[in-house]
Amino acid sequence: MEIICDECKSKFKIPDEKIPEGKTTTLKCPKCKGKISITPPQKNENNEPEALEEDNSAFGFDVDSSDDGEDSYDADEKPFDFIEEEGKTALLCESDGGIVKNAVSVLERMEYHVTVPENIREALKTMRYHSYDLVIVNENFNTRNLDSNGILVYLERLNMALRRNIFVAMLSERFRTNDNMVAFNKSVNIIINMKDMDKFDRILSQGISEHVMFYRVYKETLKSAGKA
Repeated sequence: MEIICDECKSKFKIPDEKIPEGKTTTLKCPKCKGKISITPPQKNENNEPEALEEDNSAFGFDVDSSDDGEDSYDADEKPFDFIEEEGKTALLCESDGGIVKNAVSVLERMEYHVTVPENIREALKTMRYHSYDLVIVNENFNTRNLDSNGILVYLERLNMALRRNIFVAMLSERFRTNDNMVAFNKSVNIIINMKDMDKFDRILSQGISEHVMFYRVYKETLKSAGKA
C-alpha cells in the first residue's frame, strides 16, 4: 500500500499485511516525524463493522490508537517499515568488520539501504518485518555448523513466491566463486569466494543482472495473467 505524509509529502510503501483491518492506524513519518493516518478499505462482505481485537505483535511497526502517538514508530529500530518508492534493501550477514565496511560501501553505491545484524537471531527478527531485495550471508556467520546456517535454512523454507524476489549471495571460503552446482545445492543465487572480495562489486552486479533477466519473462507472464 502506498501512503503519503500530509506534512512533508514523502511517499512510502508499507506491506498490506502489516495494516490492521477495520480500524484507523496512526503512524509517525520516519522523515518529518509528523502523524500519518491510515484507514484500510473495509473487507466485511455484509458491510457491517467488525469487532476486531488489537494484536500489535503481528505487525512490523507499533500501532498507535491514541491521539498523542509520540511513540508509535521507531524509525531507528525498524528502518524498513517504510520504504521510499523504488527503494532497494539489503541484509548483510558478515562478522569481519573490514569486509562489512567494504561491502556496505559497494551496496550503498548500488543504492541499497543496508542492514547489518550482529547475529542470526537479530537477522531472523529483521526478516520477519521486511522482505529484502538482497541478502548476503557468510556461511560462517554466527554458526559452528557451516551446513546448517540458520539464515540460509530460513530462506530455503520461504514460500517460493517470496523467495524468487530475493537475490541471495553466499560468501564462502570452501567453494569457488560462481559455482552453480553448489549454489543450487545451497538454495542460493550465487557463491562468492572470500578470496574474490576485491571483485565483490563486479561479481555481485553481474549476478543480479543475470537474475533479473532470468525472471523478467516469467514475471511479465504472471503479471499479464493477473497473478502477480
